[in-house]
Amino acid sequence: MSKTNQKVAKKEPWYLGGMASIGAVLITHPLDTIKVQLQTQQQVKFGFVGMTVNIIKTNGFFALYNGISAAILRQATYSTTRFACYEIIKDMVNTSQNKSGNKPKDMPFYQKILIAGVSGALGGIVGAPADLTNVRMQNDSKLPLDQRRNYKHCGEALVRIARTEGPSRLFAGASMASSRGMLVTVGQLAFYDEIKFQLIKSTYFKDNLLTHFTASLSAGVIATVITMPLDVLKTRLMNAKPGEYSSIMHCAKDILKVGPSGFFKGFTPAFVRLGPHTILTFVFLEQLKKFIN
Repeated sequence: MSKTNQKVAKKEPWYLGGMASIGAVLITHPLDTIKVQLQTQQQVKFGFVGMTVNIIKTNGFFALYNGISAAILRQATYSTTRFACYEIIKDMVNTSQNKSGNKPKDMPFYQKILIAGVSGALGGIVGAPADLTNVRMQNDSKLPLDQRRNYKHCGEALVRIARTEGPSRLFAGASMASSRGMLVTVGQLAFYDEIKFQLIKSTYFKDNLLTHFTASLSAGVIATVITMPLDVLKTRLMNAKPGEYSSIMHCAKDILKVGPSGFFKGFTPAFVRLGPHTILTFVFLEQLKKFIN
């Protein structure tokens, strides 16, 4: 009994979520590149397969990995922040409840949603500069030669943006990234946490790989559905030239020119990317936790 209590009491390092997310993005980054290029089309020209073929045919296979350094930096900032905040705030709430003599078996779902929302919003702000460079580097190969930025890596991109466009430009679309971070973190962390808990609570699942896969796949679907409109807006704003859009509403109206479906442009690659990314992140995270313990 004492060994069990020791295992429950032991806290995993705060950076595990970031490590798991970096591992996942190394595998799913090409899907994210395709999604970004689909979302930045001014007119609907290519679907998922067509865009994939076009990227490889025009710029080579490794163009799918454009912006990988920025993607890694983004996970190291954005995901580390949101996972760490989520676990830290949950621990604080549970500790407070324990001191008051109230010891529920698990935190209510609405509290998980609130904590995930706050954590995701903070992560979105912290990760905004890396997010901006990631989107630009992924979309660069699609631009005419004389308009390409040709960033060598995320470090150069951050410095050049700060010097030529001003430091504040690094946070272009930060409010949108923060809002999206809030929604995707609710969809991923809160729903994964709750679905996993309910599955294990039933008589059909145990705390194993099948449960982790099922819960993370469900969370990936939910996260994709609730974040698509904001994701399209964020991508357009971050990839826009200075002064191209005067406000979020201006950008939204421009997207609506192709109809409401414009907000779900790239839905298939978004799901294909976010689904595997969510699965890999939580499977890696659970394995890291087991290794640490």
